[in-house]
Amino acid sequence: MDIKTASALRRLRLVSAPEAISFLLLLVCSVLKRTTDFNAVPVMGAVHGILFVLYVIFWADAWNRTKWPVGTAALYFALSVLPTGGFFAERKLKREAEAGVIAARARKEGIVNA
Repeated sequence: MDIKTASALRRLRLVSAPEAISFLLLLVCSVLKRTTDFNAVPVMGAVHGILFVLYVIFWADAWNRTKWPVGTAALYFALSVLPTGGFFAERKLKREAEAGVIAARARKEGIVNA
């Protein structure tokens, strides 16, 4: 795995958890708006919107660099629209990046020909 691919995965991983948290907070704010006088939906909506757009941009970059199959790319996109999906995406991306680093080191040391 080259440095640009690793960076793309890292960016996507770093934005996935905050995007999931902002989605959950937006849901809480929506409930509070309907049950109390507290209305933070405009602020949380903007924050979540920015994080979601960043996630989609980083997702597209990671898909382009890693050459994921369509199914894998669709899974990561689907995880972005689920309330807790960003947490699962972050964990899966971390494992994928670690596996890529291990494979790159093995190729460099001549252990495998992959």
